[in-house]
Amino acid sequence: MNLNNKVIAITGGGQGLGRSMATLLASKGARLALIDLNQEKLNETAQLCKDAGGDAKAYIANVANEEQVVAAFATIASDFGQLDGLINNAGILRDGMLIKAKDGKVEKKLSLAEWQAVIDVNLTGVFLCGREAAEQMIKTGSKGVIINISSISRAGNVGQTNYSAAKAGVAAMTVTWAKELARYGIRSAAVAPGFIATDMVASMKPEALEKFTSVIPAKRLGAPEEIAATCLYIFETDYVNGRVIEMDGGLRL
Repeated sequence: MNLNNKVIAITGGGQGLGRSMATLLASKGARLALIDLNQEKLNETAQLCKDAGGDAKAYIANVANEEQVVAAFATIASDFGQLDGLINNAGILRDGMLIKAKDGKVEKKLSLAEWQAVIDVNLTGVFLCGREAAEQMIKTGSKGVIINISSISRAGNVGQTNYSAAKAGVAAMTVTWAKELARYGIRSAAVAPGFIATDMVASMKPEALEKFTSVIPAKRLGAPEEIAATCLYIFETDYVNGRVIEMDGGLRL
């Protein structure tokens, strides 16, 4: 896919990885539909996209809310007249051990609310946005691409029962969609990042960061721009389909 004048929606597009993805794609001439819950951050990213040579519009929507997602993607298709790509990037963390016990006494359990919040955004949100994006691509005759952001935690990670389960589901949906949507000319692929230097990670204590990086063969955190570049590769390489690309510096969980 040549991204010039293509319309790409990005969830969680207001900041972090979403912002890096948006500005890189804008530099290739793409028009961005940025979806998030923070209007101020969305406006900032939209301006950065325009500065980079593309165009962008902001859309407020909770990806876990079906009504809002349906409305957002219908509006995007109406505003731009087409939809050529989606990056399902929005996600949250609610980490915690399944059970914490001491001397045979259970002190804390991962709550249903902590489980459900992550599943709602990181799994159901991906499903809803992927479904609505595919519908609009088919309606507008676009040979589109859906990129889901999974994680190397999909293999299972301590303290992340909810997150690992959601990201494993995202990886499985990616393969399923590649098989189902190929008949419409729509590709589906995923990126599974390891430890990436987002604002949240960068704000950690130096000793915690050192502990994280010490187990990465590359001996450093990944850069948001490297995840964005991987998404660009997927968009531009038409034979990439149904695969999950790990971007983890050699780390395996």
